[in-house]
Order: sequence, then C-alpha cells, then structure tokens
Amino acid sequence: MSKITSKEFWEKMHFEYKVSLLNESTLDEIFSIHLSRLSSLISLVLFTIGLMTLIAFIIIKTPIRNYLPGYLDSEVREEMIQNALATNALEAKLDMQTLYLENVRSILRGDMKVDEIPTIDSIKDASDVHLEKSEWTAAFVKNYEEEEQYNLSGFPPEGIEKPIFYKPVKGMVSSTFNLFEKHYGIDIATTPNTPVLATMKGTVIFTGFDPNVGYVIQLQHINGFVSAYKHNAKLLKSQGDAVNAGEVIALAGNTGDLSTGVHLHFELWLDGKPADPGEYINFN
Repeated sequence: MSKITSKEFWEKMHFEYKVSLLNESTLDEIFSIHLSRLSSLISLVLFTIGLMTLIAFIIIKTPIRNYLPGYLDSEVREEMIQNALATNALEAKLDMQTLYLENVRSILRGDMKVDEIPTIDSIKDASDVHLEKSEWTAAFVKNYEEEEQYNLSGFPPEGIEKPIFYKPVKGMVSSTFNLFEKHYGIDIATTPNTPVLATMKGTVIFTGFDPNVGYVIQLQHINGFVSAYKHNAKLLKSQGDAVNAGEVIALAGNTGDLSTGVHLHFELWLDGKPADPGEYINFN
C-alpha cells in the first residue's frame, strides 16, 4: 500500500462532494450543497464552539446556575437560611394558636375551667419575642457591658485579615463544631440568665422562636459574617436593631426540645457557609 503524500492528503480534504435532495417520484433535484471534508470539519468545530458559548451564556446570565453544583451564591444561601428560620417561627406560632383553640373548645365543652388553663401565652406572636427590660435588668446589663468591654477573646486565622470577635457568653465548651455530624456551631454550658454578647458589631436580622432550638437571635456583620445565638431564655433586641461588639443581646437559657441544659448554641457563618467559631474565638 503506497503512502499518502501531503499533497494528496490536502487534495482529498479540498475535494468537494455534492449532497442532493431528490423527489422520490420524479427524481427532480430539490436541494443540493457542495461540501468538502475540510469545510465539513470547520463547520462542525464552529457549531460546537457556538453551542458551548450559548450554554455558558445561559448558565451565567440566568437563574438556572443556582441549580448546578457550586453555583449557589451566598445571597441565595442566606435567603434559604432566613426562610428556614421564618418557617420554624411560623410553626411555633401555629402550635400556640392550636393550643389556644383547644383551650377554648375545652372551656365551651365544660371539660376545663378558666383557672385550669395552662399558664402559657397561647396567643402571643411567636416572632414577637422582644422583652422590655426591667430597671434591674437594664442596670445589670449596663454593669456587665462596662465590665466586659475590654474582654476581647478573638483572634484572626493565619494569613487572613479578620475583625476581632467577642466571646459570646461566659462558660465551658460542652460540644465543638463538627461539619460531618451537621453540628454547625459550638455549645457553651453556662448558668441561667447569663448575658449573651454580640460577637461583633452588626444588625439584628432575625428574632424568633423555634420549637427545637428555642429563642433565637441572628446578627449580620461585616465581611459576610452572620452569627446565630440559640436556646436563649430571653431576647433583649428586636429585628432591625443595630448592636455594638460586646453588647448584651439576650440571656442564656434552656429553651427548645433539643436543649438538655442551660447553654448557648453559637454559630458563625461566612459567605453562606458554616464556619468553625473555634478558628476565630478563643473559648478557653
């Protein structure tokens, strides 16, 4: 078999073929096109590039990118978190309303007297958990903030410039951050009504009640940080309040079905992803 020379190769690549579309009955030529191997290859490459460009444009410029792995941005993640917390608050409100209606039915049936109704604020809005400070509470919080204003216990990770964090509550760590077990925070055992501090300056973006984790308050900070404080006994701030670093925002408690003792469950999120608080705060 003779070897094909370069000249013969390019002649074959440039040799044109006629592709015709014929009428089966009359054999009349309806359509025809002249193609060579080279022009067919170039057309295929251009079509592939155009198709890939169109797909990339659709992914980048439309919301479909949020359904692909790795494209879910921090704003969408944060919105998902807020929706989940709001859903839990609505579920708690529904449970309270259900209990209230059951109490009313029991009274109307004569099964329960008015003074036998459980001491629970059944018609309280679950999202309205801001409690007014008494004079004693206000004085206690003020003194505590003055004593703790220089008690900085945070440190930035190596190679990353981060703000200084306050330790959110006094106590001992009872459970650490574990991403694989979906424990996205750190548990700090403490005493009842111990002041809970804002770890950084920020804005309250959520206050509510969750049947599992009790009274919750969440703060938005600079540089994409969000902090969450759960199982509180009382919340001292409302949604939209601006708070300073180290300011008392709640009192530690034992609320929620998942709580087995007085403690604070503290979470730190960065750009929509859970971060280990131990990498930013010294809890010793």
